[in-house]
Amino acid sequence: MNKQNRLLQLPEGKNRLLLHSCCAPCSGDIILRLIESSIKFQIFFYNPNIHPKKEYLLRKEENINFAKKYNIPFIDAEYDTKNWFKITEGMEWEPERGLRCDSCFDMRFIKTAEYAYKHGFDLISSTLGISRWKDIDQINRAGTKSTSPFSNIDYWSINWRKQGGSQEMLNVSKNERFYMQEYCGCVYSLRDTNNWRMKNNKPKIEFGLKFYENLNKETSKDK
Repeated sequence: MNKQNRLLQLPEGKNRLLLHSCCAPCSGDIILRLIESSIKFQIFFYNPNIHPKKEYLLRKEENINFAKKYNIPFIDAEYDTKNWFKITEGMEWEPERGLRCDSCFDMRFIKTAEYAYKHGFDLISSTLGISRWKDIDQINRAGTKSTSPFSNIDYWSINWRKQGGSQEMLNVSKNERFYMQEYCGCVYSLRDTNNWRMKNNKPKIEFGLKFYENLNKETSKDK
């Protein structure tokens, strides 16, 4: 990608961005683009949906380490899983991109917007939308709704996938040897992914074993 095309500009009148991050692979290239664009931002890690805790810590620590590498402030919010299970109660069998995901996104964006309001940020966004497995419109709806109670905060509905964003996400993940996550994050996503694997004679997910630098090697073995 032409370096000039990577440069970003905040919406008019906005100066401080709070970037909700779900993991290092999704945030890696976004962080680099924001730095290249001289945009002031901090990272907000609030993801109580991630299960089990071992997986949560893998994703969080990797995200912290990448932020430290570039001296980006990292806000480590609480891991309030009890609240997440309460909010998603009764939606255990909802499909991916369904009502459970709506509630999950709402919960995480509301927390992000509240923190932004209390700490002087005037813009929030999230790395969630770069994943091709997510419904970007669903994410943007939740983000926009979360800032509606605050007159001085907006949600930045930028499409991180465009201008080669999806490919650059993979490139950064390979270069950094990021941990490769094999399911969305929540206990129900883990359940459904493992059920699919078993039906297709594939092993269940093992945590902390697969990394992006091995992607090409494994792909070539399968051919």
